[in-house]
Amino acid sequence: MECLQTMWFSRKQVAPAPQPNRPTRPTTKGRGDAAENLALAHLQRHGLTLVQRNFKTPGRGGGEVDLIMREPDGTLVFVEVRQRASTRQGGAGASITATKQRRIVLAARHFLLRFGSEPPCRFDAVLIHGRLEPQAPAPEPLRIDWLRAAFDASTGF
Repeated sequence: MECLQTMWFSRKQVAPAPQPNRPTRPTTKGRGDAAENLALAHLQRHGLTLVQRNFKTPGRGGGEVDLIMREPDGTLVFVEVRQRASTRQGGAGASITATKQRRIVLAARHFLLRFGSEPPCRFDAVLIHGRLEPQAPAPEPLRIDWLRAAFDASTGF
């Protein structure tokens, strides 16, 4: 048994050390989190309060809402956050397809089940254009577009 353990440890490979002169690239999850943080700060500056982040429906094939916010008048706002570094593929807004909208609406309906009566709601999108991480040469300035009532619950149904 000891021989097998020694053999296993001798074959175990160690991950290469990061290169000191090479910047690490953020992961897709890291970029998404950074975009959500930027969108959240933007919405809070405009008077909305956070209710919940990353609400997901149970099971596979369900939906997710990036941010659920509340307007001062009580309206619940379901927010989809999208970030794209360039407009080559249509930009951030083009990535919110009809299928994505249906999944967001599904998640919103799940979230609303906890209320006795449905409060006023809407579906917004926060689109972030430009790179979030510093690049060489100097990155383009970020632009944030907040689209109120970007779509409604009847979209795609």
